Amino acid sequence: MPLPILALAIASFCIGTTEFVIMGLLPEVAADLGVSIPSAGLLVTGYALGVVFGAPIVAMATAHLPRKPVLVGLAALFVVGNLFCAIAPNYWLLMAARVFTAFGHGAFFGIGSVVAASLVPRNKRASAIALMFAGLTLSNILGVPAGTALGEAFGWRSTFLAVVGIGLISVAAIAWLVPSNVAEPSGGLRSELRVLGKLQVWLAMLIASLASASLFAVFTYIKPYLTEVSGLSTSAVTWVLLLFGAGMTIGNVIGGKLADWKLMPTVIGTLLLMAVLFVGFTEFGAIASVAIGVVFLWGLLIFVVVPPLQIRVVEAASEGPNLAATLNQGAFNVGNASGAWIGGVALSAGVSYANLPLVGGVLALLAVAVAVLSQSLERRAPVATLQPAGE
Repeated sequence: MPLPILALAIASFCIGTTEFVIMGLLPEVAADLGVSIPSAGLLVTGYALGVVFGAPIVAMATAHLPRKPVLVGLAALFVVGNLFCAIAPNYWLLMAARVFTAFGHGAFFGIGSVVAASLVPRNKRASAIALMFAGLTLSNILGVPAGTALGEAFGWRSTFLAVVGIGLISVAAIAWLVPSNVAEPSGGLRSELRVLGKLQVWLAMLIASLASASLFAVFTYIKPYLTEVSGLSTSAVTWVLLLFGAGMTIGNVIGGKLADWKLMPTVIGTLLLMAVLFVGFTEFGAIASVAIGVVFLWGLLIFVVVPPLQIRVVEAASEGPNLAATLNQGAFNVGNASGAWIGGVALSAGVSYANLPLVGGVLALLAVAVAVLSQSLERRAPVATLQPAGE
């Protein structure tokens, strides 16, 4: 792994831990702050909405700035935001701290993916983005299970304090390892805004939103699902989340390789497999061993589509990729927010935890439909490729 991409991966590890660890701590947070589990689940929605609204604001505000200082500043924002989370005295201040922290999420991954793609040859760009996102997936193997165990043992606030320490390391790594002149913006804000008129950019972001919604409609409530439907103990859930993270890591690497080979067929095929998996989760989730295997495959499949969808946006918006790539992270988090909300509405309306995966399956099929439309339109007007730096 090139050292600059390693620095970005460390920061993405910190960000991923911040984003996902709350799901393993929902019962603890709910009990400590005196709210219901569905209300605590809205902390996922709040974070996701912070990404959605913060991404374009940060991207436009930094459009003319050198990429390296922007990335350092965004990593520092996460340090401060997680410190606020750790000391928040009540539910609403914790929500505000989560939203504040999330403001840098979309811009970091958007700008970081463009930087990562600029560091390698054209036929390795999806793999380079996958390497940067490896920190995000590894956070689900190491950060989330460790953070969940730490929170259960010493209180959920200790988890956020640990993330602060990791965040400080990421700030130092970016400042030290990322070149100062990498992927400098050329066309300014006007060029960045102009590419948003391209249909393929919006279709890729819609696919990202629907794919994420299919995940978060169920995964937000994975702890009560595994304990109430699959019969697992609370401590066992930590190990299942570890398997989910392992699946994400493997899927991320596979997705990068497949996207460099066949981008849209990878997206369509993977989303179809996800829909089938959701049906299997519904039918056999009560069998603990099957549920554990499904969670692993689920993590693998959801991250197979992440590198392809990110490079799809970067290439479709080649004249001004930073804003579009950042907005795509917002699109993923529109899915995160809407999925968590849809899952909560379904539960409140009487849908059982056992049948909740069917909601995710419907959303995955909608993503397939949009991906098929995008591919059919591409055959008439192929998506451009991002020109490497210096050409």
